[in-house]
Amino acid sequence: MTMNRNLLIALLVVAAGVIAILGYRLYEEQRQPQGVDIQVGPKGLSIEKK
Repeated sequence: MTMNRNLLIALLVVAAGVIAILGYRLYEEQRQPQGVDIQVGPKGLSIEKK
């Protein structure tokens, strides 16, 4: 009985960790600026759509 309880707790901790990691990745993806990135460098003008 104790083994099953420990296994269940371990699975819940792993699931919570996976959910936290996926949530953080989604947050980081949405936080990135959207639009057009214009840079002037040694190779000239660079325009990149984000």
